[in-house]
Amino acid sequence: MNKLNTIDGETLMSRPLQPLNFVVDTLISQGLHILAGSPKVGKSWLALWLAVTVAKGEPVWGMQVKQGTTLYLCLEDSQIRIQNRLFDVTEDAPASVHFCTESHLLGDGLTEQLEQFLSEHPDTTLIIIDTLQMIRGTTYDNTYANDYRDLSALKRLADAHRIAILLIHHLRKEKADDVFNRISGTTAISGAVDASFTLVEEQRGSGRARLSCIGRDIEYRELELHRNADNVWEVTADSYLHPELLGGKIVFLLSALLKDRAAFIGTPTELAQLIDPAGTEGITPKNISRKILQSVVALSDAGVTAVIRRSNGKRLIDLRRADSADGTGASTADPVDPAAVLPLVQPCEALCAPDAPQDGNVPAPRMVPPYGATVAELDGSTAVPQNRDAPLGRESHPRVGQA
Repeated sequence: MNKLNTIDGETLMSRPLQPLNFVVDTLISQGLHILAGSPKVGKSWLALWLAVTVAKGEPVWGMQVKQGTTLYLCLEDSQIRIQNRLFDVTEDAPASVHFCTESHLLGDGLTEQLEQFLSEHPDTTLIIIDTLQMIRGTTYDNTYANDYRDLSALKRLADAHRIAILLIHHLRKEKADDVFNRISGTTAISGAVDASFTLVEEQRGSGRARLSCIGRDIEYRELELHRNADNVWEVTADSYLHPELLGGKIVFLLSALLKDRAAFIGTPTELAQLIDPAGTEGITPKNISRKILQSVVALSDAGVTAVIRRSNGKRLIDLRRADSADGTGASTADPVDPAAVLPLVQPCEALCAPDAPQDGNVPAPRMVPPYGATVAELDGSTAVPQNRDAPLGRESHPRVGQA
């Protein structure tokens, strides 16, 4: 039996190694990646523009690229369609971008065809395969083992040549708290690739979409995109440049809700339907309470108080603007057992504070814990530590560097 080829930690930490290639700086590294989206959302337009832009050496959304030959396997298109689209996305397509509308299947000659192309074009930096299903055939058996085996073959090819291979794929129709769980197929697909990208349109035909990015060599990232008249996706916001976009989504949505009203009292389902009716923000009745509890400090800083309580067996979310803490304008809620709120409400603080009003009118207690404390639902089912020093954005995001 062959001996394991190991390297000790001291040697590894002192050995100079060749850095990772990035085809698109901070976004697309060498390796295997997948871009998934709903049908007709604009994935192919994005893939075409990306192939042309990298071949021309032009920045992608302000990010530098590694210029080189690109290959676009547009297996669902014809040459006339690609020609028409080229006239939309660019005035002059370079000779270094190549298109192919037919290929062998994966495991039946495709990797050999790609190897041949790479030998003829050693300066290749990017290969795009549109779509993954087209290189698997109609009789493909969709199992975890098959998904991992097929994608691993493409990953070995990408790593051996230090290039990026981008697979275009589909999303399932079913909604999910984590958009990456909507990628069609088994979890082996997400596990085998180095990075996953999902393109989700805000509303069908709106021309606005969110590109969510996660990978081994990139930080979790969300880009807000707008599709212009030439069918080119342009970036309008980038969480990499503005980390507050990641942690502040629920804060932004609730602040916008209370802009024209003093308060809201209702169930998680009612609130989710109110602030995210199309489901494009990832807000669901199941996760909205958790998002609010984990953002109580940020909501307080934004002038919003949040309480989650139970009344007559129902979970209620109580939101109020700081300037309307007396509850003016709030909708009527079911009565609450006073004993149930004792764990969180400390009325003596309002009475004994130096600036407490002397006319007997005590302001409604704010359900925001002091620094280092915890926020809990009144039924005691949830406890979430709050840290005012924890920054929003990439460094504290739970999915940074995961794949």
